[in-house]
Amino acid sequence: MNLMMFLGNDLIESVPLELGRISKPGYLGSFKRAMKVKYQELIRQCNEKPEFFVIEPVVESKNDRIKSER
Repeated sequence: MNLMMFLGNDLIESVPLELGRISKPGYLGSFKRAMKVKYQELIRQCNEKPEFFVIEPVVESKNDRIKSER
């Protein structure tokens, strides 16, 4: 699982998460707070609120990619 931060349509950062800790209070919040601090100048310039999503990345093998291109 990854936590992704977007500003508008732009992906700003994606961080891996420990699946077993996602339901623990404050776990996701600590990442979100750190990202907001890290990118506070960019957030201020963009004049938009950041959006956060938790996603499970799809890993595509080389063989799957070759098959889909045919």
